[in-house]
Amino acid sequence: MSTRITNLTCQPLTPERWTDFEYLFGPRGACGGCWCMWWKLTNADMEHMKGDGNRQAQKSFVKAGNVPGILLYQGSIPIGWCAVEPRENYQRLERSRVLKPVDDMKVWSITCFFVAKDFRHQGVTVHLLRAAIGHVSRQGGIILEGYPTNAITKTVPGAFVYTGLASAFRKSGFTEIARRSKSRPIFRYQITAQATGWTEDKTSL
Repeated sequence: MSTRITNLTCQPLTPERWTDFEYLFGPRGACGGCWCMWWKLTNADMEHMKGDGNRQAQKSFVKAGNVPGILLYQGSIPIGWCAVEPRENYQRLERSRVLKPVDDMKVWSITCFFVAKDFRHQGVTVHLLRAAIGHVSRQGGIILEGYPTNAITKTVPGAFVYTGLASAFRKSGFTEIARRSKSRPIFRYQITAQATGWTEDKTSL
């Protein structure tokens, strides 16, 4: 059963908000003990660290002052997550044939979304994408990339569309710029001086 979405705010994941991140991800670390570390690890390291190893690694990363992404809140409750960092922080992207760099531009990458069960299928990803634009803009970023799927959520489990849907990226102003795989396009958003995104939305969807 879905819960009506109102009174939204979005904040970067900092040490002070770590407990909110743990609350949202739950004991399984969102999916299979990943804790949003998959894009940063080799398969061997992922297998070795899954579960608490990944949780501790992500926690140490945040504690050191790094920001791996943004949290979306309804009131004081965390309901959504978007992983967004400079592309070079994700070693799997660097090794990918399908998602290899399009050009030599410095890029920030959106690699993962996680939405609390009661808030899915209500456009939360679009809110996160718009907030990610503002977040990257405030860090001085110029180009924001995403790697969504064309899958239909009614037929594909949410765990398999963790990079987002192409439709959500289009709705948020992103444009497809490359496609080396039928199901995995590359989308971009060119950030301008006015692209500050949003931090709060008190209206219902």
